Amino acid sequence: MAFDTLEDVIAIEKASAWADLPLPKTLWGMLSETAQRVPNNPAFSFQLLSGPKDPAQTLSWSELQQSVAQAANMFRDMGVGEGDVVAMLMPNCTDTVQALLGGMVAGIVLPINPLLEPSQIGALLNASGAKILVTLKGFPKTDVPQKAAQALAYAPHCKTVLEVDLNRYLTFPKSVIVPLIRPKVAKVDGVTYHDFTAKMAGYPRSLSFDDSAGDRVGAYFHTGGTTGMPKMVAHRYEGMIYNGYLGDELLFNDDDSVMCPLPLFHVFAVHVILMSMIKSGAHVVFPTPAGYRGDGVMDNFWKLCERWKTTFIVTVPTAIAALMQRPVDADISTVKNAFSGSAPMPLELYRRFKETSGVDVSEGYGLTEATCLVSCNPITGEKKIGSVGIRFPYCDIRIVNGAGDECAADEVGEICVSTPGVVPGGTYTDASKNEGLYWKDTHLRTGDLGRVDADGYLFITGRAKDLIIRGGHNIDPAQIEDALLEHPAVAFAGAIGQPDMKAGELPCAYVELIEGGEVTSDELMKICESGVHERAARPKHIEVMPELPKTAVGKIFKPDLRKMAIKRVYTQALCDAGLLSEVVDVIDDKQRGLTAKIAVKDGEDVGAVLGQFSQPWDAA
Repeated sequence: MAFDTLEDVIAIEKASAWADLPLPKTLWGMLSETAQRVPNNPAFSFQLLSGPKDPAQTLSWSELQQSVAQAANMFRDMGVGEGDVVAMLMPNCTDTVQALLGGMVAGIVLPINPLLEPSQIGALLNASGAKILVTLKGFPKTDVPQKAAQALAYAPHCKTVLEVDLNRYLTFPKSVIVPLIRPKVAKVDGVTYHDFTAKMAGYPRSLSFDDSAGDRVGAYFHTGGTTGMPKMVAHRYEGMIYNGYLGDELLFNDDDSVMCPLPLFHVFAVHVILMSMIKSGAHVVFPTPAGYRGDGVMDNFWKLCERWKTTFIVTVPTAIAALMQRPVDADISTVKNAFSGSAPMPLELYRRFKETSGVDVSEGYGLTEATCLVSCNPITGEKKIGSVGIRFPYCDIRIVNGAGDECAADEVGEICVSTPGVVPGGTYTDASKNEGLYWKDTHLRTGDLGRVDADGYLFITGRAKDLIIRGGHNIDPAQIEDALLEHPAVAFAGAIGQPDMKAGELPCAYVELIEGGEVTSDELMKICESGVHERAARPKHIEVMPELPKTAVGKIFKPDLRKMAIKRVYTQALCDAGLLSEVVDVIDDKQRGLTAKIAVKDGEDVGAVLGQFSQPWDAA
């Protein structure tokens, strides 16, 4: 089907209602259709190491279906019903895909970000009621098994652990050496441990129980980055199949090869890519357990694309910035396009990438709360740089102002979306989080600010919660970030509001430079004097950092920047007042938000100083 203009989208919707499309109703049904249609085509490939000639494991569609059946049969035999949760604390590998899909078929799967703290992992295990945890066996250069052991202390009901041993992907002599140097991980009392691969191998290769009768929750995905307490979002089969349908109908064919070095605990890799592969029959490649973060992946990236005859690249702006610091040293003539998501791509970075690699980039937009996909720049149609493209079929986008009224074309407001992946009232597993989350009880309020132009292209202009409010004046941080990103040495920029006694907040910014880049804070200040036209929006502080805090998929994690700003400003305020009390930490309090923890010295009235700021504080 054509997906070049908004008129094409409308034509698709007029041809058939979503409910009338001849689509499978369950994940197992979608996988089974493809395994029957192209049984011997490659479905999934994984290589432990990043070299273009390193060993790799490839499963055909029939082999993947059979192994998913084994995993699902195993989970069901271990007491996992349709409402029970299998949690996963895993890097990327073949076992991860098998457990992920098997868990969705048997019950509900909860992929967890291994970069979270053990207390956060434990809280997710506890909140979900997970019966089983799939994680790594002790292995060099990873702390995932250790985190899993610590997290289990917070989830006493999780009594079963299935361990995956990455040693099975190694060849001689490494396969002999690793067991000798393997780090010892203490077993948790009262928890039963099994070898995932060995136990799964004992189950039949066809589904031994009836597939679900229809649509139901098949996964929980958590939101949030590396701090704070993540929220869990419930994803139903219909939303997963919607992502698969879009990939199949509009993007991929069964002869495509997709390079996806993104983590399988995130919706981009799981719903946008893996579901699209399952529906279309295309081949997806996951290089190394850590994807883009894996040793040598960036250095070997273009050679890996040559090896796997990649037709589409899945990426994020942080990865593109890193690739721009390396030569294109391979034949990538098979590559048709790259898809970028998770964060807006700076215009200059887009131009550099296209000029250097010859590969065009289509930016898209999605979010965990909507089971991901919302819009994308068309591959063959017009790409409006700076936009995230036109809405997908069966997706309705409304831009809403503060009064709840719809905005006119090019007027900025909050983006609200309705898709088959949006379930009004049932987005978060914690029902209290769903209050006020929907516009007119039909559209998810994304919290993103944006506009839709006359051609139907969506532009993200910022986050509603990221607005800097200076004395009641709203400042969009994007205008500061855009000005800073114009400097050729700046790779990434994050603007936030820092505490101020008088104005409530003042704008400040943090930047990360490209490798070898040089620029001072004073020079960047001068750029903002001319580049940020609104005087009130010019930052009062700019700090150059070795690396900005980011989530696993490359978004700048602004809560960490806010914590740094609070600590810096409060420390200076206490110092200026002649007090010896010090800021020891800034925490994310569930009720109060970011809260400074102060080591108060006897006789010092810290409240007289910090009480002038709007952000809260407590004695440490």
